Amino acid sequence: MSFARLEKKGRVMAAALALWAVFCPPATAGFQVCNQTLDLANVAIGQPDGVGFESRGWWKIGPNQCAEVIRKPIAARFLYVFATDIFGKELLSGSVPLCIAPKRFVIEGESDCALRGYVEAPFIEVDTGDNADWTLFLRATP
Repeated sequence: MSFARLEKKGRVMAAALALWAVFCPPATAGFQVCNQTLDLANVAIGQPDGVGFESRGWWKIGPNQCAEVIRKPIAARFLYVFATDIFGKELLSGSVPLCIAPKRFVIEGESDCALRGYVEAPFIEVDTGDNADWTLFLRATP
């Protein structure tokens, strides 16, 4: 193949790539929670923040609905989730203690919850396998 033909193919490929970049939206990545129970779910998440842990909540997720709780590629392999129904009954109960608050919150750190005016809750650990996106399904317990 001649140099001129290779150069022409290269320009065509570059033009196609430029068009694809303009007209194709970027793939979304993040952490999504889907509620497969019959009740409204209140969801809180915890994740490493570089120094320790950060917990935040609440996402209210209706029955058979999903919420994207992290809207960027997941940075940590392990995330932590706590969920209750509208009556306060735990939908997920784990063994990792992190802090929560009754209303919307962002809490830095995972220790001394009560001393700092928060409540300690048992989050589950979710292994995302280092994936950039992950979906967790809340299911009704018998």
